[in-house]
Amino acid sequence: MSNYSLMFKFIIIGDTGVGKSSILLQLIENEIKEQHDATIGVEFGAKIIKVNGMNIKLQIWDTAGQENFRSIIRSYYRSAIGALLVYDITNKNSFHNLQRWMEEIKNNGNANMIIVLCGNKIDLESERAVTYEEGWQYAQSQSLIFLEISAKQGINVQSAFYQSTQRILQEIDDQKILLGQDPGIKIGGQYKKKDKDIKVINTYEEAVQLKKIDTPNGNNCC
Repeated sequence: MSNYSLMFKFIIIGDTGVGKSSILLQLIENEIKEQHDATIGVEFGAKIIKVNGMNIKLQIWDTAGQENFRSIIRSYYRSAIGALLVYDITNKNSFHNLQRWMEEIKNNGNANMIIVLCGNKIDLESERAVTYEEGWQYAQSQSLIFLEISAKQGINVQSAFYQSTQRILQEIDDQKILLGQDPGIKIGGQYKKKDKDIKVINTYEEAVQLKKIDTPNGNNCC
């Protein structure tokens, strides 16, 4: 039996050099490499985190940012329920290119995908070229979760995955995402379906004991 309740598939996307591979390495191994070769195609990692009392397995694909790998990466969009869209706060072009990445997601992605916009490299504050307000405003305009992070120092990296995982779980609870119908989610062996508390009325006596409901005009219903 699998050792998790649910598995969520994530992708990490953004321009080359923004720190996508460092984010994955920081999450999985709590470390980074000072020098990291550019990702060729897609790299993979997995981690189990505990959220809302459940073991959630994250299956994460770190994608290449180069244009010549875009056709390969597109095949991963539809099967992901979560995404980290990353830019470099010291590189204005990586921020300007966010719209292109959002269009890629819109055209190729899972309709239920929860996206976290991550402004990476806040450890290089003296070299900042994109303000916090610019990132926040863009995230608001696209209805994205927003965090500034440092893969190098481990700041907010885990939070990005925790917050997106919590949002996905909330969408499942609200039945906006249906289990068994989304390719980005796999049900594990530890999963227990939540039963909704439904009051079943069997007799007239039980019915008349129900609390009266106030209607908008102030009159009692029923």
